[in-house]
Amino acid sequence: MMSNRIQIGLRRGRRAVGTTALLALIASLLQMSCVRRTMTIRTVPEGATVRLNDQDIGQTPVTVDFTWYGDYDLVFEKDGYETVRTHKRIAAPWYQVPPIDLFAEAFVPYTIHDHHEVEQELEPRTYPTQDELVQRAKEFRDRTLYGED
Repeated sequence: MMSNRIQIGLRRGRRAVGTTALLALIASLLQMSCVRRTMTIRTVPEGATVRLNDQDIGQTPVTVDFTWYGDYDLVFEKDGYETVRTHKRIAAPWYQVPPIDLFAEAFVPYTIHDHHEVEQELEPRTYPTQDELVQRAKEFRDRTLYGED
């Protein structure tokens, strides 16, 4: 027959193993759930260099992860096309509005993928004619020398 001390120790050991297993299960469930936010940026024509909030992210089409909803500054550059500086707002979906976002981030047992598309059409670069350049130069000279507007 086992002594009382051994029986109490076995019960405590089983309880500790059960508690540890439960905590491990909860931690693994929390690890599984999250929201993945991606943005695909395209241009017409493709192959433009993209800067997102002053950070070079590659050439279109390009897909990047982002961490917050809100305002983003985009710059598109491509040889032979006008450089485009624009501003895009990425709106949060309903499940990312506080306090609902806590449940979407922590308790949903799978990854939610929130994907946004941004498309920009690029205009071919136009160059001024020689007459237009001469006219601009004369206007600039007159403004500089004579203070005329």
